[in-house]
Amino acid sequence: MYRVLLVDDEEDVREGLVVEVDWEALDLRIVGLAENGREALEMAERVEPDIVVTDISMPFMDGLELAKRLRERNPLVKVVILTGYDEFDYARQAVSLSVDEYLLKPFSAGHLTELLTRLRAQMAAEVAEREDVQQLRDHYYTSLPLLQADLMATLLHRQKSPEYIHGKAKQCGLDLHGERYGVSVLTLHMDGEQSADAELKQFAALNIAAEVWTEHGAGHAFMHQETIVLLYVDRWGGEDAEKRQQQALENVMRSINHYLRIPATVGSGSIVNTLAGVKHAYEDALLALDYRLVPGTDPLIYIADVERQTAGKLRFDELKQQTLTRCLKAGTQAELEDALEIIFREITVEHGRSDIQLYLIEVLTNVWKAAQASGEAMEDIFGAGFQLYADLFRLPGLSEAQGKVSEVCLLVQHRIASGRQHVYKDIVEQALLFTKEHYADPDLSIQKVCGHLHISSGYFCGIFKKEVQLTFLQYLMQIRMEAAKELLRSTEMKSFEIAGQVGFAEPNYFSFCFKKHIGVSPKEYRKQTALTASEGTSR
Repeated sequence: MYRVLLVDDEEDVREGLVVEVDWEALDLRIVGLAENGREALEMAERVEPDIVVTDISMPFMDGLELAKRLRERNPLVKVVILTGYDEFDYARQAVSLSVDEYLLKPFSAGHLTELLTRLRAQMAAEVAEREDVQQLRDHYYTSLPLLQADLMATLLHRQKSPEYIHGKAKQCGLDLHGERYGVSVLTLHMDGEQSADAELKQFAALNIAAEVWTEHGAGHAFMHQETIVLLYVDRWGGEDAEKRQQQALENVMRSINHYLRIPATVGSGSIVNTLAGVKHAYEDALLALDYRLVPGTDPLIYIADVERQTAGKLRFDELKQQTLTRCLKAGTQAELEDALEIIFREITVEHGRSDIQLYLIEVLTNVWKAAQASGEAMEDIFGAGFQLYADLFRLPGLSEAQGKVSEVCLLVQHRIASGRQHVYKDIVEQALLFTKEHYADPDLSIQKVCGHLHISSGYFCGIFKKEVQLTFLQYLMQIRMEAAKELLRSTEMKSFEIAGQVGFAEPNYFSFCFKKHIGVSPKEYRKQTALTASEGTSR
């Protein structure tokens, strides 16, 4: 449902438009009524309309100036101008500038309904054009190889959840569902080859490898950082995953040697049980590939053959780091406890003391970094001279260590949350102080305040309203009205002088705002306060 702001200086016109047009039937909703262009502009910042229906002739700011200012802030807003016959030519010229439609007064509810129906259809057509299925499909298939390559790079270098990977894979037309996974890296030996020839041979090798890999139903082959990566996806389970992968790799090597007559070496990592483990399998494959420099090494190198592998190696991987950091900075206590449970679940009786210590050092270092990134010093949280790692390793057992890490994490989480709230309050206090000092500036705006504070307007508006329970413009108006009331009570200044003193460039607009917010005109307010003061004196 699109949002509509109605602007007209005649109350009966505004109210008539509200009741005479079936807005709901048009899939439209009125989100604001304004009496003039200046008020409408301020209101638009709060209600963010999709359509503005405005009279052309209004005090303080006419409809065309309003349209121009609205478009500067939001180029997508639609503007409908209501105009009299004597302003018709002027309004018609404006259509090419900043107005989408105009309606000549007097008009009926039916005329406006017809115009809004046309405008609504135009907006729907614009949306449909953006969502044109055939165009999107053509662009999608053109971009598909790049999307697949990007996903594979993510799989090799980043820790992402299985849901994320499978979702992206489905979008890219890839099937990554399997029981276990393996990664092998193949490189060609082409010393002295020209760059163009080398690229062609790499491409030929990739085609051969991909064809063999597909024949074996082994998974996916792709180019990454000038090597051919063979992602093995075991879809069958059982004990033969390593054997099936080995057969496919041997056939790849045999085919490349047969067709291209180029020597090649493959480094292969250990088989892993999850997609999250593919990153580690890739790292192990690269390590295995490094052994090609050792004389007498076979062209097909398995990491398990060249390095002693500890079953269930403890890894504080990227996914765990990201989860822990997020929970420390912005999560709940329950989320933090769940993250820690996953971290400690990795530790078993099979792991040696030194492996566990190294793992916990990585965890605590991540906590330390999260605190530091949030502007919190560990010395302030735990006291000067604290020995975080030493204290942990003096504990008698794993359960005590888990309790200590949890205690540290909860303290850091609480300190970060408290610090953030303090930052929010500090920013808002600076904004309030700046506003109180500069409210007399008629050009004072959210952008000017944010420029002073060196923060974005979106961030500022959110925390300001949360802390003050008012939008910035509402607060600014409140400050100006209070200042105006004080001047009316304590001085003999004229209304137009007071207007300039409290930030209004136009005295008439000051009078309009004063009456709208206080309920009486400045002149009447002065009379009332003088009368109240005299009655108090007589008593």
